[in-house]
Formats: sequence, structure tokens, C-alpha cells
Amino acid sequence: MHMTKVHLIGVWVLVSAAYGCRKSEPGGVPPVAVDISFNINNPAYNALAVPSGWLYLSGGSQGLIVYRNGPSEFTALDRHCPYQTSDLCRVYVDSSEVIARDSLCCHSAFLITGGEVIEGPAALNLQQYNTSFNGTTLRIYN
Repeated sequence: MHMTKVHLIGVWVLVSAAYGCRKSEPGGVPPVAVDISFNINNPAYNALAVPSGWLYLSGGSQGLIVYRNGPSEFTALDRHCPYQTSDLCRVYVDSSEVIARDSLCCHSAFLITGGEVIEGPAALNLQQYNTSFNGTTLRIYN
């Protein structure tokens, strides 16, 4: 009988922990269709001509940050802060030019090289979109 009581307590602890970890609302940015292609040699995209260059683009939920990681590698991130998404907070690249933050609304900061959270209450990274590059045309899509 003693073993049964121990097992019941163990089951109760596991069930309680599972319910305690459940979120009442799904997190993250609302899904938005993204399919953008452009020639990076166009002067409008001059900021992407060299690695570590970045720029803002229209698209996604609250706009995009596109960062050039290397000769043929790009990162495209939604600017919609994933903390309290219904507030529609938008991140901006700060003077470091590697951190996107929103100090007034979601109080979080993220690396633009991959969208990782580095500061604040946000627990989720910025929404990242797929990219492909053929040497001249960059495609951003999901």
C-alpha cells in the first residue's frame, strides 16, 4: 500500500507540472504569407551589397529586417516583437547595427544575425523567414 501512495503522489506531481506549463494563448507572431524577390544589385538595396549590411523591407506582420551574414547567406526577420503580440510592437535596429530592440512597447532586444532574444521579457526569437540567393536575386519566403 505504501508503494501505491508514492506512485499516486508522483503521478499527481507530473500532472500538476504539465498543467502548470500550459500556455493559455499561443505565442509568436501571427502567420503571414511572405514571398518577396529582388535583385540586390538594384541601388535601392545597396545596404545589402556587403556582409553585415542590413535594411528594412515591407512585408511580414510588422515589416522585415534583412541582414547579410556572408557572401551568399542572408537572414530575414519579422520586426513584430514576439512578446505580447497583440500590442503590435515593432523592433528597430539600434546604433550597434546588430541589435533590434523596442524599448517602449515590448522591452526586448534581439540579434539581427538570427533573431535570438538577448534582453527583456520576450521568450521567443523574432520570426525568421527562409531565404535563397542565386548570386543576384534574393528570395524571402515561408
